[in-house]
Amino acid sequence: MNLYSKKQTWKIALLIFALILVGASLFFTNNIVTKVSEQERGHAKQWADAIKKRIELVELTDSTFIALREKERDRMELWVNATKAVSAATSNLNDDLNIDFPMSLINANDGIPVIALDDEGNISSARNVDFDSTSFASEHAELAERELSDLIDDSLRKLSVEWAKVNPSFTVDIYQGLYFMTYVYTDSKQIVRYERTRDSLIQRFNEDLVNNKGLVPVLLVDESQTEVLATNIPNFDTKLIAAKIADLASQNTPISMNFQKEGESLLYFGNSPELKQLQYFPYIQFAVLGLFALIGYVIFSTFRKAEQNQVWAGMAKESAHQLGTPLSSLMAWIQLLEAQGVDPMAMDEMQKDIDRLVKVTDRFSKIGSDTKLKDDDISATVINVVEYLRPRISDKVEFTLDAPDEALLAKHNASLIEWVIENICKNAVDAMEAEGKLHIHLKGSPEWIHIEIKDTGKGIPAKQQKIIFEPGFSTKKRGWGLGLSLVKRIVKEYHKGRVYVLESKPEVGTTFRVSIPTK
Repeated sequence: MNLYSKKQTWKIALLIFALILVGASLFFTNNIVTKVSEQERGHAKQWADAIKKRIELVELTDSTFIALREKERDRMELWVNATKAVSAATSNLNDDLNIDFPMSLINANDGIPVIALDDEGNISSARNVDFDSTSFASEHAELAERELSDLIDDSLRKLSVEWAKVNPSFTVDIYQGLYFMTYVYTDSKQIVRYERTRDSLIQRFNEDLVNNKGLVPVLLVDESQTEVLATNIPNFDTKLIAAKIADLASQNTPISMNFQKEGESLLYFGNSPELKQLQYFPYIQFAVLGLFALIGYVIFSTFRKAEQNQVWAGMAKESAHQLGTPLSSLMAWIQLLEAQGVDPMAMDEMQKDIDRLVKVTDRFSKIGSDTKLKDDDISATVINVVEYLRPRISDKVEFTLDAPDEALLAKHNASLIEWVIENICKNAVDAMEAEGKLHIHLKGSPEWIHIEIKDTGKGIPAKQQKIIFEPGFSTKKRGWGLGLSLVKRIVKEYHKGRVYVLESKPEVGTTFRVSIPTK
């Protein structure tokens, strides 16, 4: 009966079931993650489409402003020509010239700010300029009239310089190269109002974009990936564009966008914090469940082991108790047979077996009790068990012992160590099918005393070498799998030593090593 094999089968079955559960959970979680990721990808594309609409709106507005500015320049050119015509008519003092039409053109300019400067750069006149001279005079009431006039002219002159940087000025020859006027103008209030409205809309759009907490981090760059067209990443440093692109590309595949003027652009976007948490959630969940399962397993395993130890100790003590009565009777019968003159040789062998049963009973009685260890010679202990086993195993087994002449002192319980050697030797004889060589070799070191038991049996497969000491493992059809388990318990728990397979080769043999600490 191989209880360990059945336990292993159950373990493998439960592990497969657990892996199926984990796989199913990961599959459904990844399904949800994929759907959420697709939704975020759609939101990112909607954001890019909104950027595209904004760019189209800006382009449309800019083209409108260009058309308006061209129209205003045409009006300015017409106004300047009308002014030139009126000036010519006035200088010729010709009453026959009709200046009504030019004057109507001049008077029609009620929106375009114009400043006229003479050939020396002095202010000649100003029209539609947003400059309240009355309010300005009240603010500088302490100045004289002449000083106030100079201050006003100086302010207008500065304005004209700024305007000339934006719009080309007009120069009109008034007196045939002797005197000319320069006319400087700027955008009308209508265009300024339109620009302010456009800038306000764009600013509001950008603010809504940045403050959109539900949108994933997005970065729209040009085809060369060197210029940022739009982003909702706060305080974005353009010097780190390459690193940010690499980071976002590792999270999602970029979306290619095609704008009219800008050409092809790439939209990089990351995952939201919720999606990242969702991705790691199954692993965190399984880690927590695994931790609880491990803690539970350790606790229940400890309780189960303690209960098994109690059952084992109780069984052993009960067995020792039950053996005590027939042993006493057997001893009495031997004494009776000796008194009747039975063959002394037969009586000696019977006495040895009785003594052996007494020793076995003593061993069982020590299970579960505090084992007393004595600092004795292990060589003597091994020699005793060899002398007992040699006549009781097959003659076809060559049984040899190699022990040093000096004593190998270590704290041990002789009765239990004999049990260990006996169990391993009996298993070795079974592995050789009662024919072969069995050799015991003792050697010592400052820290350990090693007992090596080598047989010429069929060997132990590598996959079984770590489980042969487990309770219930046996290769025998009628075996209970307790012998080597007991060996391990005696060596490890009672003597703080080690027992393991030192070497094993198929059809060559196996070497067990029992190591007992010297201190």
